[in-house]
Amino acid sequence: MHSLRFTAESSSHGMRERDFTVGGVPGVLWSPVSDAAGRAPLVLMAHGGGNHKKHPAMAGRARLLVSGCGFHVAVIDAPGHGDRPRTAHDEAEIAELFRARAAGEPEGPIVVRYNAHLADLAVPEYRAALDALQELPEIGTEGPVGFWGINMGTAIGIPFVAVEPRITAAVFGQHWPDALADKAKQITVPIEFDLQWDDEHIPRDEGLALFDAFASKKKSLHVNAGKHKELPRYEADSAVRFFARHFGGAVTSPA
Repeated sequence: MHSLRFTAESSSHGMRERDFTVGGVPGVLWSPVSDAAGRAPLVLMAHGGGNHKKHPAMAGRARLLVSGCGFHVAVIDAPGHGDRPRTAHDEAEIAELFRARAAGEPEGPIVVRYNAHLADLAVPEYRAALDALQELPEIGTEGPVGFWGINMGTAIGIPFVAVEPRITAAVFGQHWPDALADKAKQITVPIEFDLQWDDEHIPRDEGLALFDAFASKKKSLHVNAGKHKELPRYEADSAVRFFARHFGGAVTSPA
C-alpha cells in the first residue's frame, strides 16, 4: 500500500488545503480548518480534460462541500494533467483532437478513446489514494465516501465507482456512453446526472443512454438548456445538497 505524504499546507476562508502525493501521484485534500467535530465524510472529485486538481471548478466545489457541509474533499491530477508529465501517447491524442476540432470533425471518437485510456491508468490511482486517505484519523474507514466528476471526470469516475464498493453516492454528467454504459450497469448507488440539452458534442440521445444505463434505483437526471460548456453553476449547489442528503449533513451557505 502506498502511504500519503503531505508536501504543503495553507488555510483560508475556513478551509484547510493540503497538497499530498500517493505513489508519486500528486493530489490535494481540502478540509474544515477545525477537526473538533471529529470524523467527516469524504468526497473524491475528478477534474475535466485539460484541467488540473486545483482548477477553479475543483476549488469552488470543494469550498461548497467543506464550508457548507463540513466534508473532506480530495482530487488527484489525472495522468498527463496538472503536475504530471505528458507521454508521447498524450501528445499524439491531444494533437489529433486539435486537428479534428480545426477541421470541424466530431471530437467524440477521439475523446472517448483517450479518456478510456486515462481511466485505465487513473482508476487504480484513485483506489490507492482512497486507501491512503482513509488512514487519516479525521477520515477513517467507517464514514461514507462520494465521487463527483463531470466530463473527463465521468470517464474516470464511472469505471472507478463500478469497481469500488466504498463509494456510496456519485455525481456524473456530460459524456458519451461508448466504453461507459456497460460499466454504468454495474453501479447501484444513488446517482445525480447532469446533461446539457443543446450539447454540440454529445448528442442528446447518447447522454440519455448513459443515464439510462445506471442500475441505480435512486438516480436523478438534471437537464438544462445550453451548450456543452454552459452547465449552470447552480448544479454544483444541487450536487452538494445531493451529498448532504445521502451523507446526513446539513448544508449552510459558505462564508
